[in-house]
Amino acid sequence: MVERESRGFDPDTPNVARLYDYFLGGKDHFPADREAAERILRVAPEVRAAARANRAFLTRAVRHLAGAGVRQFLDIGTGLPRRENVHQIAGDGSQVVYADVDPVVMVHARALLADQGGTTVVQGDLRKPADILDDPEVRRAIDFGRPVGVLLTAVMHFVTESERPQEIVACLRDAMAPGSYLVMSHGTSDARAAAVNAATEVYRTASAPLTLRGRGRIMELFDGFELVDPGLVWLPEWHPEPGDTVDFTDGPQSSLILCGVGRKA
Repeated sequence: MVERESRGFDPDTPNVARLYDYFLGGKDHFPADREAAERILRVAPEVRAAARANRAFLTRAVRHLAGAGVRQFLDIGTGLPRRENVHQIAGDGSQVVYADVDPVVMVHARALLADQGGTTVVQGDLRKPADILDDPEVRRAIDFGRPVGVLLTAVMHFVTESERPQEIVACLRDAMAPGSYLVMSHGTSDARAAAVNAATEVYRTASAPLTLRGRGRIMELFDGFELVDPGLVWLPEWHPEPGDTVDFTDGPQSSLILCGVGRKA
């Protein structure tokens, strides 16, 4: 996740990683997180299903990349560990680097994800992508001369426009070998206005504010990549498997998040 500054452990400020954990039904959160999450859910109860759908998209996308022969992954803004993480999805023989700036995430990630066989955990700020790419541990784990999957799931909407999101993605893209992939999901202002307003207001007082973008602006973040079929779509529309659409009977737009996978030619 992206924070404006590293505050250390602060149970009284809603934390974006802990909010996401709450939406997913996890246990790593505090009263301030639960109160903030419930303020959103009262207006937009579909956020719980959207969080699950985002995690399901990550799983399907990593499997797609592994099926295409990608064996190394850089997961930036990884968030709190879950039951099934990227290295488990990618399978044996994969190299996975988990990077996050949030000190709360780092404590959990280093305890649960480091040294799991082909895994590396580094502290890194998405807003400073060159620092992540130049990190010695990242360089030891990933050969950027070969295809890599860069994962930016539900994290770019914590980057404000003043922090130049397109330049961040371009820095990562320029370091990626041909045949590499960018996996991205991004909350959108094209979704339900009430949900957008509630979430934006709550995250304004959290560890990172929320910057939702329209479809056109999100598409621009994929500049330099060729979008894999079916393109930029709502979460349950990206290569759905049985059960992926059951929560969205009102339409896939109720997932609130657009997603896509781009390939660097």
